Amino acid sequence: MGWNSYDAFGDSVTEAQVLMNAQAMQRNLLSYGYDTVVIDYRWYDPGAHSSKLTDRAGARLTADEYGRLLPALNRFPSAAGGQGFKPLADRLHSMGLKFGIHVMRGIPRQAVAANTPIEGSSFRAADAANPASKCGWNPDMFGVFGAKPAGQAWYDSILRLYAGWGVDYIKVDDLSAPYSEAEVEAIRSAIDRCGRPILFSLSPGPTLTKHALHAEQHANLWRISGDFWDRWEKLNHQFELIAAWRDYGGPGHWIDADMIPFGHLSLNNHDGGPDHISRFTPDEETTLITLWSLASSPLMLGMNLPDNDALTQSIIANDEVLAVDQDALGQPARRVRQGANGGEIWVKETIGGGKAVGFFNRGDSDATVVLQWPDAGLVGRQSVRDLWRHSSMGIFEGKIAMPVKPHGAVLLVLRPD
Repeated sequence: MGWNSYDAFGDSVTEAQVLMNAQAMQRNLLSYGYDTVVIDYRWYDPGAHSSKLTDRAGARLTADEYGRLLPALNRFPSAAGGQGFKPLADRLHSMGLKFGIHVMRGIPRQAVAANTPIEGSSFRAADAANPASKCGWNPDMFGVFGAKPAGQAWYDSILRLYAGWGVDYIKVDDLSAPYSEAEVEAIRSAIDRCGRPILFSLSPGPTLTKHALHAEQHANLWRISGDFWDRWEKLNHQFELIAAWRDYGGPGHWIDADMIPFGHLSLNNHDGGPDHISRFTPDEETTLITLWSLASSPLMLGMNLPDNDALTQSIIANDEVLAVDQDALGQPARRVRQGANGGEIWVKETIGGGKAVGFFNRGDSDATVVLQWPDAGLVGRQSVRDLWRHSSMGIFEGKIAMPVKPHGAVLLVLRPD
């Protein structure tokens, strides 16, 4: 649970903007479990401006003598003197927060051109690089030969650097769509011997289910969709993606339905359109948090947190709903009923024997969605609580019918009476 800079700031986020969001998280969200601050892509480019990356092809990127990328000083002044992200990480840690960064798969093309030495090894950049392996949208990197000693040495060197900075989380992009098995394994190996526990996130998506077992073995979370933005069509499609991944994921290895585009977005990231407030309605936002929580997905916020209003706060900080997402059993929900009118029901087993039940209306008109006990493996009398309303509904037996608004959701917990 945390915040990622991409949806609001694209590749041009600054240290000041990160700290403003970290302070807002500490003040308003830390007590609810949101504790991780992630700086998204291209923090090493002094001239990043959140427009077409082809404009930055060949740009001089900030790096050390070993070719390892460093924070751009005009954007992250605390990195002066070769300190990298350590001063910023230390400050976030002192606030009770964790620190993450986005990195691209592979090795900088400028390091390969200069054939820099790889720190801690006898190899050089050209030994590790696979120039035939290129990202289709980012011109900064070549892939590496992950299964070769030189490729492993490169990943070992950058993970030692990140561990020294105090990084708690890395989101590695251009890694899972297409799925780069050898590099996933090399990064996992480098994390395991870097001397610091670091969460490993695979991006972008969609990761294909045929890679599920490998992802579960090597990563802590992986994207199941492409970039997710504030459009109902995108959210409606997530139901099918999450259903396809129902048999995978669990404690320590989570399916990731992507960042949450609520609130103030695209301040300087035009991938999601011009500067705007989320296009999602309150009902659609309720649907998103309900679905992500039933799926046991990470909850990574994308908005500019200082601009959150009371309604946004109430939706992302409902402690009873968040408890479903963070439930210790950690098993994704299963879809147990899907109606022609857009109504459907998802059921998640929770610790202690209760069942979290999501009632959804994917249609465009009001609907009544009915849960029959056998569909959810229920028998007898059940005590029912509405988590969004923070209210007990009483005792039901055999079935329960819930009115659900268009594009809306209801989240209940049922326990034997």
